[in-house]
Amino acid sequence: MMMKNFGTQVEVAWESMRPITKELIVGILKPGKRRKTKKNSSHDAHSDWEISRLLDALDEQAVATKDARTDDDLDEINNLANICAGVLEEKTVSAEIFIQLAKRALARNDYSKIDSLADALHERFSVTEIAEVIRQSDVPQIRAICYETLAVMPALSVAPLVNDPLYFEIGCNVLEQQLIEFDNLEAGRILEQMAPRFNF
Repeated sequence: MMMKNFGTQVEVAWESMRPITKELIVGILKPGKRRKTKKNSSHDAHSDWEISRLLDALDEQAVATKDARTDDDLDEINNLANICAGVLEEKTVSAEIFIQLAKRALARNDYSKIDSLADALHERFSVTEIAEVIRQSDVPQIRAICYETLAVMPALSVAPLVNDPLYFEIGCNVLEQQLIEFDNLEAGRILEQMAPRFNF
């Protein structure tokens, strides 16, 4: 692929990628390949970081050169950016990248994408990683999505959060939400057991 036409930052991000990650992106660009990313086993945490970096560079380039480029050039940049975002949406389990994707969707008022990301959160992310999204994000909409996801999980799977100082407050908030909004008796029992330990 010729990345020089997309600007220096994009070119640098592309050239720093491993061949296996480049092949993943190039494969999706081929006709009829776009929806086969879920079957690709070459994606790993390093790929997450590489594709995330390329996505950032593409989005920045699209904004920075919006008035200086032709519509076709911008379409190419945005198309590649959307492909990168799609791969990450289907595969990542990283709090940082979830926040990146959610912020991107919110900036575009893409609420169907927000719904898709919420589904991915529920299907693939661990309780701890969801709590990490809450801890790292200061965007109310993103935090709300995470709290909603945790609230429908079993109280026993949420309970370990209160034993971690990083997530103690988040765990308590979720258990209280489960008790008050959903009348979850298990959450209530966990909170009662915690009371003597934390002087509630």
